[in-house]
Amino acid sequence: MTASTPDSVRLDDTQLYRVTDTMRLLRMSRTVIYEQIRTRRLRSVKQGRARLITAGAIRDYIALLEKEAEEAA
Repeated sequence: MTASTPDSVRLDDTQLYRVTDTMRLLRMSRTVIYEQIRTRRLRSVKQGRARLITAGAIRDYIALLEKEAEEAA
């Protein structure tokens, strides 16, 4: 973990996160998470009936939000 990464967004050794875990990590509602998945802003995979989000997809999504914030400023 880097000094600039808050504990609430720290990704540990887990590689796949359930939607509920992603909701907690990103502090977003279930509806928002599924909307981001639907619009392909947040990548996900399916294993059986479970929708899972990779640690890399979460990092990429955060980077996208940061980029958009910079562009808007």
